[in-house]
Amino acid sequence: MHTSHFRHKFDLCGAKIALILILFFDLGTQGFSQGYFGLTNNSGSDDKWTSYGFFLGMHTASYQLRYSPEFLNPANASTAAIYSIYPKFTPGFSLGFIGIFRFHDQVNLIFTPKIGFYEYKVDVNYANGSTTTNSNSNTGSALPDLGYRSEELVNEATLVELPVLFKYRSMRFNNTRMFFIGGGSYLFNTKSQEEIFLDPLVTASRDFTVEAGMGFEIYFKYFKFAPEIRFSHGLNNLYLPERNAPEIRDAISCIRRKGISIYLNFQ
Repeated sequence: MHTSHFRHKFDLCGAKIALILILFFDLGTQGFSQGYFGLTNNSGSDDKWTSYGFFLGMHTASYQLRYSPEFLNPANASTAAIYSIYPKFTPGFSLGFIGIFRFHDQVNLIFTPKIGFYEYKVDVNYANGSTTTNSNSNTGSALPDLGYRSEELVNEATLVELPVLFKYRSMRFNNTRMFFIGGGSYLFNTKSQEEIFLDPLVTASRDFTVEAGMGFEIYFKYFKFAPEIRFSHGLNNLYLPERNAPEIRDAISCIRRKGISIYLNFQ
């Protein structure tokens, strides 16, 4: 019986191996296209004119103070005892909803009403004008005490915020997008005006802020997760000098809000 040459058998095996490699490459390409987080999100939310979601936020916020010219005036007796006024960043959190209006695949208008819980802390440092006796001196002469005492003023605020933002997104790569966001927000304090007048540092109840940030959209099978960092800065001068204590009334000329927030968006 005539037998096939060895090289002919190799040709048959080679064809089978080539077919297997092609099938494996095709399956591997499909698997890679599904991304790193399970199946590709094919819900079509990116193609809808409107979509919704919610978010949780963490922030650190502070007042930005500006001293008044009277603070440096030695003839002003009311501010002479103050050494410095120092605002501190304090953590808080917020939560809210997301409404998205799609202009284009890469350009969206975002409305994110939220409630934020804030603490604004300010250290007022008073120069210690007392005198102490120098125990190491034989004469027992009195020397001035150059230290100071500090008083912390804390304003607690629950703010309703209404940001309207523009969002620019990169082209989608697998299951991720990068985005930049910016716009403005109107906010107001939930306290009544009478309650605000009882705060240790009295400020206005309403404000406007500008906001800007960046983040990533990560596509999962049934939803999108978008971590984001955002910076905000107040536009209004919130300080009400006529409502504050005499010793700090003339020391400050301007107070504005500023903050840094991290949002965990679910869409």
